[in-house]
Amino acid sequence: MTWLPTLNASLNATAALLLATGYLMIRRRRVRAHRACMIAAFATSALFLLSYVIYHLNAGSKPFEGEGPVRLLYFVILVSHVVLAAAVLPLAIVTLLRALRGRFDRHAAIARWTLPIWLYVSITGVVVYLMLYR
Repeated sequence: MTWLPTLNASLNATAALLLATGYLMIRRRRVRAHRACMIAAFATSALFLLSYVIYHLNAGSKPFEGEGPVRLLYFVILVSHVVLAAAVLPLAIVTLLRALRGRFDRHAAIARWTLPIWLYVSITGVVVYLMLYR
């Protein structure tokens, strides 16, 4: 199970790339490509969540070993990551459901909040991994 943190970071990085690509696609009015990227980002994030839970149920948590200013930086990133990660799941579900139901005005209204939060959580997930395991 020691490989799961690397998988988790890879899933987070993949989700971030899919989210950014999906955003670019909708800005270019490529709706099908946007939809494919966003569904793939949601599926990737769901796989991440499953893998994350499995890992932590079996391995517990890993303490941060850094000291000094980097320790404070780590905890600032970690706390903001955890708080916003709790918000991402319901935001992503609502955003996705509104799009799938064709409620594009309501989808766009919430997506303006969901996307930056989801991107931040995905990217800081990779940063936390790097700070803990590399």
